[in-house]
Amino acid sequence: MILTKLLRSLAEGLFRGRRLRAQPPAAGAQRFLPKHSAAEMDRTPNFFYPVFWGTDDNNAVTESLESVTKRLTPGYHFADNLLTWGRNLSMFDDAPFVAAWKANAESPSDQAIVWRRYVLACAAYHCMQLEGDFVECGAYTGVGIKTVVDYLGGQAFPKTFWGYDVFEHDDTMLNHAGPEHGKDLYQRVCEKFASYPQIRIMKGRIPQVFADGCPDRIAYLHVDLNQAPAEIASLEYLFDRMVPGGILILDDYEWSGVYREQKLAEDLWFEDRKYRVMPLPTGQGLVIKR
Repeated sequence: MILTKLLRSLAEGLFRGRRLRAQPPAAGAQRFLPKHSAAEMDRTPNFFYPVFWGTDDNNAVTESLESVTKRLTPGYHFADNLLTWGRNLSMFDDAPFVAAWKANAESPSDQAIVWRRYVLACAAYHCMQLEGDFVECGAYTGVGIKTVVDYLGGQAFPKTFWGYDVFEHDDTMLNHAGPEHGKDLYQRVCEKFASYPQIRIMKGRIPQVFADGCPDRIAYLHVDLNQAPAEIASLEYLFDRMVPGGILILDDYEWSGVYREQKLAEDLWFEDRKYRVMPLPTGQGLVIKR
């Protein structure tokens, strides 16, 4: 019995050692990690930004919820279809994030999805300390990528960040068109990152575009393609390239309606691999690679 315990202890120690060596921190990445701002005990922010979807009368909903918030304790949030209260709203205590978010927001939607963007920023903070590149499938205007990059070093961001998108839309595509889709979007996004040599903007359909360039090791993966087949294709190609401890964010996972098909397909895909997607109240889903 004593010998068995000793051998088990030695084996566990060797296993832990191999895991630590398999995923050392990225060289020099720690110096780009922003310092957490000191939150004030007597300050609880609120956020009311009535940009939301899924109603037939936005004005009536806004007026109703304005009335509701007057009866709530501080720490309320209403935007992006999420009403809650009694929360710290930690994103607004993180001054470097607030600066990156405000500097990069280009539309009311960019303002409204601040909580989603902070989920990305926190995931990226963790993944900065792992080996592997960053990847976003569904780069669209590049605002999400640039917010994360500017939060974590800006032009000195120490990793390669790959952004994939078609940047245009036609009737053969299953996902809905965005207001910025068009023939000039790709060029505009490239120009946005002209002074960021570590950002690689790749135009093409998934999964075919991966043949034009794709990292072997991935620390951070954000998938926002608004349709199930393309998202499953991206997972088939990229998930096994994620390093242990890497974080995957599925932007649409917990949204219902037209996005529910993505959740159903992804649940089956991850079930086969003995993973469970963690649904977030922001509408996103989170997976930690093991």
